[in-house]
Amino acid sequence: MQVNLLKADIGDAKEIHAMQIIAFKELLEKYQDFDTNPASESVEKVEARLMQDFTYYFICVGSRKAGVVRVVDRKEIGRNKRVSPIFILPEFQGRGVAQRAIRLCEELHGGENWELDSILQEPKNCHLYEKMGYRRTGGTRVINERLTLVLYEK
Repeated sequence: MQVNLLKADIGDAKEIHAMQIIAFKELLEKYQDFDTNPASESVEKVEARLMQDFTYYFICVGSRKAGVVRVVDRKEIGRNKRVSPIFILPEFQGRGVAQRAIRLCEELHGGENWELDSILQEPKNCHLYEKMGYRRTGGTRVINERLTLVLYEK
């Protein structure tokens, strides 16, 4: 399976927004995290992020767009690079697409000094990051009584 990254720009905001609603809908229903879940964001918020000096990539499987990853790279001010968010559309999940996309981001932006958050209550997601060499920092953020974010670094 061929996975590659395609850089997105401001003209892709509506498509990214529609994809993230599909990808995060189930988690929004499960955790009711309306203030933090990308499925409840406006297209204007996606547009604002695209106008920042960070990079959005479509994650492509062959010629099909399977998801999106945003890389926040602040190395010029001595900060870790950050994956936030990454999502894969449901029909592509469980096939190693996210793992390959993260590896491609690490190849493009450097393999060290990364961080990301994951949902503590989603063991499959946590396992993915841990098998890729990300380690829990001990930091957590309680979003609500159902959902806690855990911080990872590599």
